[in-house]
Amino acid sequence: MLATTSILVTAILVSAGFAQNLPYGESNYSSQAQPDLTPQTVETINLSFPDCTSGPLSTYTICNLSASYMDRASSLISLFTLEELINQTGNTAPGVPRLGLPNYQVWNEALHGLDRANFAETGSEYEWATSFPMPILSMASLNRNLINQIGTLISTQARAFNNAGRYGLDSYAPNINAFRSPLWGRGQETPGEDLFVVSQYAYEYITGMQGGVEPEHLKIVATAKHFAGYDLENYDNRSRLGYDAIITQQDLAEFYTPQFLTASRDAKVNSVMCSYNAVNGVPSCANSFFMQTLLRDSWTFDTTDGYVSTDCDAAYNIYDPHMYALNISSAAADSVRAGADIDCGTTYQYDLNESIIAGEITREEIEVGVRRLYSNLVRLGYFDGNGSEYRQLAWNDVISTDAQNISYEAAVEGITLLKNDGTLPLSKSTSSIALIGPWANSTVQMQGNYFGTPPYLISPLAAAEASSLKVNYAFGTNISSNSTIYFADAMAAAKNSDVIIFAGGIDNTVEAEGSDRMNISWPGNQLDLISQLSSMGKPVVVLQMGGGQVDSSSLKTNPNVNALVWGGYPGQSGGQALLDILTGARAPAGRLITTQYPAEYALSFSQDDMNLRPNGSNPGQTYKWYTGEPVYEFGTGLFYTNFSVSASSSSNASMTFSTSDLTSAAHPGYTYTDLMPFINYTVIVTNTGSVASDYSAILFANTTNAGPAPYPNKWVVGFERLASIAPGASSTLTIPVSIGSMARYAENGDAVLYPGSYQLALNNEGDAATQVTLTGSEAVLMHWPEWEQQVGPA
Repeated sequence: MLATTSILVTAILVSAGFAQNLPYGESNYSSQAQPDLTPQTVETINLSFPDCTSGPLSTYTICNLSASYMDRASSLISLFTLEELINQTGNTAPGVPRLGLPNYQVWNEALHGLDRANFAETGSEYEWATSFPMPILSMASLNRNLINQIGTLISTQARAFNNAGRYGLDSYAPNINAFRSPLWGRGQETPGEDLFVVSQYAYEYITGMQGGVEPEHLKIVATAKHFAGYDLENYDNRSRLGYDAIITQQDLAEFYTPQFLTASRDAKVNSVMCSYNAVNGVPSCANSFFMQTLLRDSWTFDTTDGYVSTDCDAAYNIYDPHMYALNISSAAADSVRAGADIDCGTTYQYDLNESIIAGEITREEIEVGVRRLYSNLVRLGYFDGNGSEYRQLAWNDVISTDAQNISYEAAVEGITLLKNDGTLPLSKSTSSIALIGPWANSTVQMQGNYFGTPPYLISPLAAAEASSLKVNYAFGTNISSNSTIYFADAMAAAKNSDVIIFAGGIDNTVEAEGSDRMNISWPGNQLDLISQLSSMGKPVVVLQMGGGQVDSSSLKTNPNVNALVWGGYPGQSGGQALLDILTGARAPAGRLITTQYPAEYALSFSQDDMNLRPNGSNPGQTYKWYTGEPVYEFGTGLFYTNFSVSASSSSNASMTFSTSDLTSAAHPGYTYTDLMPFINYTVIVTNTGSVASDYSAILFANTTNAGPAPYPNKWVVGFERLASIAPGASSTLTIPVSIGSMARYAENGDAVLYPGSYQLALNNEGDAATQVTLTGSEAVLMHWPEWEQQVGPA
């Protein structure tokens, strides 16, 4: 076993999340969903920069600013002994003391703010970083610019922390798996269930984090995760660590990978994470079709400095529990040869030397991945001294970016109104409210998961108590409790109030990494308490919190529940954002980016059926294919005002295009034909009500004759959010429709532009419908390669 040079390796293992503390081989990874990670893997270390002025590396090419970044990285790698090389293959790299190369930490988190940073003690600089809402809520705003801004602010804070030695230059974010099963514990981390929306989120977040598309000065390396087919934790007691997702090539191309194409080809992400699960018998971190054929050969993922990281301990999982390799050293070799460059874990560091001895891998193959990591660090200015870009960012920049209050703005823009009989916004005559429920005084709950220390947490209770309203607070019940011990307090608070506000739903005690839900019903006895509160003859407003949806059909149909608001995980300013929506200080304009299904949906078929199209007991998955009746549709979102939508004078009610003309025409400004807009869908939006409000819109396409059956219900081809429109005023809404967004996917995975009739219509109401006819022959926009593996099973 290869010993590391400067980080103590012990036999003790620590668990990520809720895993047991067991040595390798003693955990049942077929059911245990959290890996047992070594202290070296999970360690947060103090960081520093190499001395390229007078240190041991100063005379080598790595410190020559005029050399190419690849030449500089190659120079560094050539100096390593084999032991030193292998030591740098893990996420916690010990560096090379004899060369003055500091230790480095690849595993940093930035899902919605900095996590795994070395936060300072209270009262000191670097004691906190901004905690934004979870992505599921931020993306409900349908505001691209907001997502880019969040990524930009997070990367600025990350750079400031890095300059203080408290955070790395790589980040394991964003999570761009689509939210397929409503039971998934990590759906809260994602931008929803639609691939167009998810892909747009990926583009904006990645380019915000990295400083643009292939910027001259890379800001922070984003990592698009988890590639691919990953969207369950421990469903039916089957662990994600050993789960084998059976996915057709059609669904792989249509649903499970397009967001990674966008991340790689279009946003030029510099890192991708392979996932725990297998797909069609091949563990993702040993899957050369994913990491080489798709990512590097087809999607132009940078083969010189774009690197793939395993999920944490996923290299080990190739052996246990997947049993794709005969032993751990073979698993390590398989992973490297398939294209996984860096191991989040210690499998590479501990076992690649045995792989070399066994003839399973060469030094040159290992060098490829380490060179890619360090070429990124060269591009990040890691070796360039204090004069490099972003090196001057400091604690004041953390303070100033937080002061922009974008966390609050993201929460306000994402909060979604599902039901309202006019009770909201609260009447100016409202003087008192009863604030009841397990989310009423939430603080850390509002952050969801993967969060660091925030500057503050404003609970709904704190926000309400700071307002002019008299607040009667009662806990009422817990998320999953069946005890009625606090019901009487809740009823008393309601009796003494003008309006009853119940804040409940789900949280990370129910949905979390490593833990899927068993159903999508409201947990515990929350609905019982709401029912009792609704019988008191007073206005009742329900705040449905959490990332995944719960079946709120009883609240939808109960006339004594006057309003229903979905609030997700709203971050550090969540309580204030919720209060401002309730009081009308801000007007809601968010839309659901997931479907709220009836409870029986999640029980009617196995959620590990990865097929999107209806088959057998599977009624179809996501709004695109679901054949049942949702409680609230994907795209649902009400306003405090009324809007009318009319066609602009420049728009046509019907248009005809030839597929050959579209695919053969020049596309200046667009590298790829599928990205080129061929229609600018334009309408006039008028506020016909009495409340100034933002307006959000989703443009759907549908067809009943273009391409083979079955036909999807509809699919997203664009979305937009307009800034506040005053009563009586109008704004022009323009949504470019790209050629690629109109494509459907053939059984072999090809993206095809089919001739036939299509309709474009706005939102679930189908406003301002436009007919589009495509003539000619089928045109393949993107060819899906043949599924072949370079690394076979043991």
